[in-house]
Amino acid sequence: MDIVMDYIREFDIRLEKEMFYAGETLTGHVILHTVENFKLKSIRVLLRGKAHSEWKVVVSGDRRVLRDDQYIIDDRAVIWGHDKIEGPIPILPRGLHQFPFSFHLPESSLPCSFESKPGYIRYYIKVTVDIPYCSPPQGMKYFTIIGPHIDCMEEQYLKPMIGQDKKTTCCLCCQKGPVVLRTELERSAYVSGEAIRLRTNIDNQGEEEVRLFIKLVQYVEYFIERGVSGVTKEIDHLVLEYKGEAIPPCSSTKWDSGQELILPVVPPSLVGLCRLLQIYYVLKVGLDFEKSGEGLQMHFPLTVATVPFRIPNSKQESAIHYSVASSHVEGGMYVGPEFLLGQVYDGTSVRPEPVILYRPLYVCVNQH
Repeated sequence: MDIVMDYIREFDIRLEKEMFYAGETLTGHVILHTVENFKLKSIRVLLRGKAHSEWKVVVSGDRRVLRDDQYIIDDRAVIWGHDKIEGPIPILPRGLHQFPFSFHLPESSLPCSFESKPGYIRYYIKVTVDIPYCSPPQGMKYFTIIGPHIDCMEEQYLKPMIGQDKKTTCCLCCQKGPVVLRTELERSAYVSGEAIRLRTNIDNQGEEEVRLFIKLVQYVEYFIERGVSGVTKEIDHLVLEYKGEAIPPCSSTKWDSGQELILPVVPPSLVGLCRLLQIYYVLKVGLDFEKSGEGLQMHFPLTVATVPFRIPNSKQESAIHYSVASSHVEGGMYVGPEFLLGQVYDGTSVRPEPVILYRPLYVCVNQH
């Protein structure tokens, strides 16, 4: 960010890295390149994590905008000068200056950075250069929090989830053969980029073809506190879908997902850590009946983790890298990947390219 002023050639905020975990120390520098000596009261740095939810509602025929904010982190520091100065104001000499700063992020689990239209969670550094005789220049730098800490190796996620459903049709007093679906989900937590391990056993003793279907659905719930109950909004998006081959009557088959169900890059599960929004995932497994349109369906809660599963004593472990979250998968927009600098249309036919202020990142397992 360049501030065009007579005495400041460059004003920038540089962080040691772009991604941080809870408990880490965030370090960086404020860069000031001045061409003249000038009086400077202070340089203030603000570290903030903010959750925000907002949407329009109709109340008694009137459209209103409801919004709510939650501050997750709010820390401040003065890295040059003082807020309250007695006596003459100090002078900053001309030249290139680098002012270091650091903040210790809370040890408690932090909600992940997240972007969507009804709500977001953003973390940023804001710097104010307090010049007493003019409007103080300000700058902001956004960064990503990787969280919360969800480890696929925790015992609660390692237990297989087993389900079974059966359908039997009756015609008068004649009972047709049952259609049985048995499903086993090897574990219930996965990191983006991993293959979801699922096995099914299908016994079709009915009179029509059936077809296995699998859907992973993301649910995002938003909350705004208003009065006693408040206002809520839920959005669901299809993240992953699989349809199997037709299974004829009087036959049975087994299916192993193998590498068929690769979890795309999505935000991690976020439940109970943010007052304004939560994110959770449901794996839907069932059978579609070709003629009647009826079917069987089972639901398995699936957790998107931030720490990958590793086989004990394995010499080959998947490496973690940080991937930019895509905004589109077949079936819907499941996360807004960025927010843009607002621009005013000036009536010309040529519009400037949008300026991306921030794009959140999410943990992804690299299989290569």
